[in-house]
Amino acid sequence: MTSARLFLGVEKSATGLKWVDRLAQREANIALAMAQNHGFPDIVTRVLAGRGVGLDEAVAFMDPTLKSLMPDPTSLTDMEIAAARIARAIAGREKVAIFGDYDVDGAASSAILSRFLSHYGIANRIYIPDRIFEGYGPNPAAMQELAQQASLIVTVDCGTNSAAAIEAAKVAGADVVVLDHHQLGGALPAAALAVVNPNREDDLSGQGHLCAAGVVFLTLVQTLRAMREQGVGASAPPFDLLSLLDLAALATVCDVVPLQGLNRAFVVKGILVARAQQNVGLAALARVARIGEPLNAFHFAYLIGPRINAGGRIGDAGLGARLLTLDDPNEALRIAEELNRLNQERQAMETAMLEQAEAEAMTELSAAAGPAIVVTANDDWHPGIVGLIAARLKEKTRRPAFAIAFNANGTGAGSGRSIHGFDLGRLVRGAVEQGFLVKGGGHAMAAGITVERGKLGALRAFFEENAAAMVGELRGNESLEIDGALSAAGATVALHDLMERAGPYGSGHPQPVLVLPHHRLTDAREVGSGHVRATLVSADGSRINAMAFRAVGGPLGDFLFKNLGQTIHVAGNLSLNHWNGSTTTQFRILDAARAV
Repeated sequence: MTSARLFLGVEKSATGLKWVDRLAQREANIALAMAQNHGFPDIVTRVLAGRGVGLDEAVAFMDPTLKSLMPDPTSLTDMEIAAARIARAIAGREKVAIFGDYDVDGAASSAILSRFLSHYGIANRIYIPDRIFEGYGPNPAAMQELAQQASLIVTVDCGTNSAAAIEAAKVAGADVVVLDHHQLGGALPAAALAVVNPNREDDLSGQGHLCAAGVVFLTLVQTLRAMREQGVGASAPPFDLLSLLDLAALATVCDVVPLQGLNRAFVVKGILVARAQQNVGLAALARVARIGEPLNAFHFAYLIGPRINAGGRIGDAGLGARLLTLDDPNEALRIAEELNRLNQERQAMETAMLEQAEAEAMTELSAAAGPAIVVTANDDWHPGIVGLIAARLKEKTRRPAFAIAFNANGTGAGSGRSIHGFDLGRLVRGAVEQGFLVKGGGHAMAAGITVERGKLGALRAFFEENAAAMVGELRGNESLEIDGALSAAGATVALHDLMERAGPYGSGHPQPVLVLPHHRLTDAREVGSGHVRATLVSADGSRINAMAFRAVGGPLGDFLFKNLGQTIHVAGNLSLNHWNGSTTTQFRILDAARAV
């Protein structure tokens, strides 16, 4: 539970936030006991206690293992049916089709299953739909086509809400097994042989935080059990399922699912597998992304994931899944370079679209308090990039935001991103029920919509009527939660590495926010595309280099330039800089305040 206690007395920072101590007195007491009982540094125990880790859990939490966190796969509803059917397909040497989503989770899930089947000599085909022409999930035409080629179709990261498409496949003669994690939007697809989804209402496994790749991994654990019981695949070399943890980790990070329970073990152990570069596709992506240091969750989220997604956004949606199944380094590098080119093209499109969207948003916000939810739209935008634009608008305006791309027929495909505390998916479902949207859905933090141009004004009014009070309250109580303070001298590589063991950080397990109090800002200059490079010096003369990304022209950048030479408080994240064979710590500045 977050305390309202101010941290360092900061009522209003450079970015307009108050700083509060993440730990209430109870968590602070637990942190102190952890430090005394287990010998961890105070700052590390504050990070653990601030994320709900108990005194007796600390040691095990710092070293998550699959063995201790892996549930019994059969605790998931329909798991035994699904695994038995896949085992039977392997025994009968049936052809199998894999229908996946066009994002990283879909690509990784498809690749995990494909690699498993290929190991046993089972012919399989991955089908990824076109985002623009086919939309999300299985469609009847594609499923009928696949049913002509395979007797078993496995949908991964989709299928839970595709009753008609699955019925079409069944009529065409194929069995369908669904491996998914998305919320159910209606009745389960009755024609599916099995629907393994920890988020279906009758699933009591408690594994709803898994992404699709995690569900696929658990399914293969159970499939191997079923194969052993049936004596299937005994003549083949043993399959090393742990070798696919890199793909499970990639999907878990990029799908922004909560990093708790089994997900933590997937990421921690999967990153170790990824560093060994056994998957030539991942290795090729790391090469084209110019990653010159050991792979970590940041690289998955911001360098490798976006390149895989670029195929689904503006190119061939199947490129990412195909790349992750390859064993030929030359072919892998060719596809990785194509994805890198598409990502550069996507970045250029995003820059142009964002400039237009920000101009529209700032015009809206210039009037009084502005709308509670920012809605931007354009006829020339690419529908595959609107989600990225919405995310940037949300960051800039600190309120929920939508970006909508209209086609020539006046139908808009839009995407929205929310702020913490406001359920955007619920608002969108309400708009669908009231007839303001053709269709729409999502979850608390993100949503997708289809809207007719003529109803855009009414939709804006609906959003304002139903969101203004809550968004206004959330914005009025905005704060930055601080985990603790340290000095430049204490910001060592050893401390960073120990704090990383308390990770990985992401959804449900936020990156530690630390403060360098009373440090003098001795250098602040613009570098790259709107970043600020700074140097901070503590009272004892120790210094640390820092970066404030995309800060130029904003309140944080203005504050840093204005306070050059002054003693200030700086809040941010501790990170590492690898350069010329040496490793040093650096600080990513998120906010700053005057030192009173």
